[in-house]
Amino acid sequence: MDQLEKHTNIKKIHEPIPPAMNWIAKLTKMNHIIEVMAMYHEPTGLNKIKKLTDNKYINLETKEIKEYKTSEHRGHSIESTKRTLKRLRHLINNNFHGEPNELFVTLTYKENMTDTKQLYNDFKIFIKRLKRKYPDVEYLSVVEPQGRGAWHCHVLIKFTNRESIYINNNNILAPMWGHGFTKITNISEVDNIGAYLTAYLSDLEITDENRETLIDNIGNHTSVIDKEITENGQTISKRYLKGGRLKMYPPGMNIYRYSRGIIKPDTEKMTYMETKEYVGKEQPHYIKQVAITVDDLAVNTITYEQYNMKRIKEDDGDDKTNKPIPM
Repeated sequence: MDQLEKHTNIKKIHEPIPPAMNWIAKLTKMNHIIEVMAMYHEPTGLNKIKKLTDNKYINLETKEIKEYKTSEHRGHSIESTKRTLKRLRHLINNNFHGEPNELFVTLTYKENMTDTKQLYNDFKIFIKRLKRKYPDVEYLSVVEPQGRGAWHCHVLIKFTNRESIYINNNNILAPMWGHGFTKITNISEVDNIGAYLTAYLSDLEITDENRETLIDNIGNHTSVIDKEITENGQTISKRYLKGGRLKMYPPGMNIYRYSRGIIKPDTEKMTYMETKEYVGKEQPHYIKQVAITVDDLAVNTITYEQYNMKRIKEDDGDDKTNKPIPM
């Protein structure tokens, strides 16, 4: 298995072609967000392996228990982080929809906090205080690294026994946290909270302070993207290095945690034709297709599609948000 991973290459196809209707597919339902993964071949190697712990797995054919090979290669670490963020995106979209009983909270420190264990301990105390006042709270928390080496925490919170919620940031939330600045962000108009938050966690803003550090990566202009951000009621444009923050997460780090009431989405195996029957006439809003090769030999093609059922077509039928946009 190690040799296979060593020589495996995943390359994005810039002009995706539609999958054949008989391709194997997985459909993941997250309320109004539907994701489809269609592939030419179903990978067989992973079906022989069952994870036991973070460090060990069992080969179901030989019954051997082995340790995962820990790679210090930065590329492997980044790919692992990407997979973690994908699972996080699914959890978010299955549980949070920008309803009036949901909040998006940021918890920061006055000092330069670099101890992630201390951050988790402080967060546990914060959640205990929050549950004491609001027993019906469910949460999903994510840690985020800053360019200067500091960490802070983002928390999605919902109150299951209330149709709406208001919490005063200065008088209630900040004292509950007690370590620095707190912020409540309105996400009621965000129709894909999972994509919104995971993009925020992976892309790194280019500032005057970190520009020199990032200059080698900025040389590839395809990695630099512009985003319009709303701050203090004003919309401003900022530049980001796409995926630049992924390198800051240590290998094996537990990026997110969630309460018992957070539910994992349902995933069904079917053919690609059956996924098209499920979504009806809707076109995917996002498409990504990759080719997988081993020792330069093509072994698989995988297509990822996302459908956002909340987006409404314009009356003239020329709704740009309903057209496929390569990721």
